[in-house]
Order: sequence, then structure tokens, then C-alpha cells
Amino acid sequence: MVEPEIEGTTRSATMEDLEAVVDLFNACSLELIGRPEYSADEIGEDWRSPGFCLESDTIAVFDPQGRLIGYGDLWGSSVSLVRFTSWVRVAPDHHGRGIGTYLNRWVEARARQDLAKAPPGARVVLVTHVFGRDGVSRELLAELGMHEVRYHWQMQIDLVEEPAAPQWPPGFQVRPVRPGEERAVYSARRAAFQDHWGYIEEPFEEGLARWLHDYTRADPYYEPSLWFFVEEAGQVAAFAVCSPRTIDDDGLGWISLLGVLRPWRRRGLGLALLQHCFGEFFRRGIPKAGLGVDAGSLTGATRLYEKAGMRVVEEYVTYEKELRAGRELRTQE
Repeated sequence: MVEPEIEGTTRSATMEDLEAVVDLFNACSLELIGRPEYSADEIGEDWRSPGFCLESDTIAVFDPQGRLIGYGDLWGSSVSLVRFTSWVRVAPDHHGRGIGTYLNRWVEARARQDLAKAPPGARVVLVTHVFGRDGVSRELLAELGMHEVRYHWQMQIDLVEEPAAPQWPPGFQVRPVRPGEERAVYSARRAAFQDHWGYIEEPFEEGLARWLHDYTRADPYYEPSLWFFVEEAGQVAAFAVCSPRTIDDDGLGWISLLGVLRPWRRRGLGLALLQHCFGEFFRRGIPKAGLGVDAGSLTGATRLYEKAGMRVVEEYVTYEKELRAGRELRTQE
């Protein structure tokens, strides 16, 4: 494991550190984008995600007075173990002291401990995401051998007037997802997202458990009445998962997932379902709608969202470092 070259102490994070970690995250957000992004409820549920272990998968840095000044963690618990995702934050008043370098080296070393668990011959990568405007982090990641591989956008639309009514093709109906149908939503999500860049097939039950946690317990604004199925003759053709607000914006309805399954694509379902979500937000008095999308979407999602009137409000950059060469198991094209 990497030895620290910084003043202070390091150890794994614990639940007793939760408030301090959230304060650190929000201090970084306030410096970069002018608003807090995180809550203790959200991060606490993240830490309870199936397969994540605070003791082995986190590192916290404290100054000599015991103040938390840096944090890093690593995600990659699927038995596929071909993509690890890191998350690192350093207190704004402690930039330039080597803490970010130490934390990024720690998460890479931690990921390398699990290389032998990946499928034989598979390529393994370490991934992280930063704001496009975060020049300090981008410079550091480049120095550490990570490379820009993808861009993602946050897109929004103002709902100042009633959105256009969706035009459903003949034979299709939209309805809310019923209690007990969460498994069917996850199945539809797997089928629709297999064409998305970076998708990894993982064991169904393992993936379902993690997905249910992330989209129900870990979403502080989980609202099942904003989950929708589009059906033709009783078959699920498309789906959407929405929340009525976000941690950092009470006036922003969020479309967490929207997908059309392969047999029903290019028939206008994506646009109609998107407009249906806009309409549901508008009827609830929610003034804006937003979502995240791969800027180079293999299925043309960005063109769909632009057609619906959405605009880019933030860009994120995905960085990647190869930990082991081999056969690529993630969707690339």
C-alpha cells in the first residue's frame, strides 16, 4: 500500500466520519460550482451499498488537529471486476500539498489488490469522473497517467409552460410502474443499456441488489409514482425512472434512467416518453427537468434530448487508466 508523504494521519473512514466527509464534499462543490451537492443521508446510503466496505475501500486524511482534509474511496465490487471507479476529494485550503496525489495513488494500489479476481484475459481499468471546469484535478490526473476517454453532459429544460403532449405510436400505452415490478424495471434497464458505452454484463441477482439499493434506499427523493413503463401488447418497450428533485436543487426534476429496448427503437418512443416525464413534472409544479447523458451516446440520445429542447448546463470528463491489458469486456461501440 502507498505510504503517505503528508503531515497528519490516515485511516479508513467510519460512520462517525459521515458528517465531516459530507462537509468536505460540499466545501469542494461550493468552491467549484457555487453550491452544495451532497447530504448525509445520500452518502450514508452509498456507504451501505452491497459489496462496499468502509474499512477496506476508503481512506481518510486528517491534519494534526484532527480535521478531515482528504478522502478517497474505490468502487468495483461486481465479480466482473474489470472496471474500478475512484472518488477523491481534498479540502480547498489544502490543495498543492500532495494530498490528492497520495489519495489517487492509494485507490490505484487498492484496485490492484483485486486484479487477480478479474476474469482471466480481461482488460481492467481504473476510472474517475471530474467536472470539465476542474482544471486542478484534470492536471493531476494527467500527471498520474490517467487519460481522457469520454465526456458526459448534464442537460436541462425549463418547464415555464406546459410541455408538448407526447405523440404515442398506435398500440402503445404508458403507465406507472406498479409495486413489485422493480425487478422488471431492472431487466428492462439491462436490455436497453447493453448498447451504452462502458456497459458491463454482471450477474443478475448481484446487479439487481445493488441497483435496487441505489435507486430506492439511496435516493432520498425516491418516488415510485414517477417510474414509468411503455408497453405494446403487454410487453415492456421503454421505461423511465424519475425523482421529483435533487440534493442541490429542489426545483429540478431528475430523469435518472430513460431507455427504449432494441425491438422498439426508431419509432418515436424515446421522445414521447421524455415529453411524458416533462409533463408529469410540470403538473407537479416542478419548474425544470434534467438528466445526465454520454456526450458521445452510441444510441443517439443527445440528439433526442436536444430535439426535445434540452440544453447542456455542465460537462464532466471521464478519465481512465489501464491496470491490466486484455480483452475488453465493456461495450465500446
